[in-house]
Amino acid sequence: MIRTFALAGGLALMAACTQTQIDEAPEELGDFKLRINHVVSDKAVKGPVSRDATAEEWKAGLTNAIDARLGRYEGTQEYDIGVYLGAYMLAPPGVPVIYNPKSIAIADVYVYDVGQKKLLAREHRIQVLEDTTGESALVGSGHSRTKEEQIAGLSLKVADAIEEWLAEEHQKDGWFDARADTEAEPGAENPPDS
Repeated sequence: MIRTFALAGGLALMAACTQTQIDEAPEELGDFKLRINHVVSDKAVKGPVSRDATAEEWKAGLTNAIDARLGRYEGTQEYDIGVYLGAYMLAPPGVPVIYNPKSIAIADVYVYDVGQKKLLAREHRIQVLEDTTGESALVGSGHSRTKEEQIAGLSLKVADAIEEWLAEEHQKDGWFDARADTEAEPGAENPPDS
């Protein structure tokens, strides 16, 4: 019995040590700079056992998390990020150890290249589960976290997933590679007299 509790405690502690943090090291995003962070949450579907949350609460949580993660890049090429929250479930209090529902958020992400005037991605699906802490591992986050804490945690996980995905696309397809400035053709600014 003691071994069982020790193992459960160890697993919970390991999970707590790997929580997503707001100030994690930046990814390699080339010449990326966030211009617009547009979050839409008014059509999100609430899961059947979820706590209630308003569209405004979700919009504020996602906007703040995405600004914190993507607003720190200081490239010279601007990009717009659109995030559409499709569904969520905020875990209510469950029965400790027996039934511990986890919170989840599902969102679609759009990326627009302002300089090239084109969409780089449309409806890229992101699905995240909340982090497990030492406290929530046994009693569930419905007991250990408020609704606001659950929204903030899931929003940060969404922002983290977006940041990591953008870094993958940058490495794979060169999305945010620096582009040479387009030079005007000679005489374009001052056309000759006719």
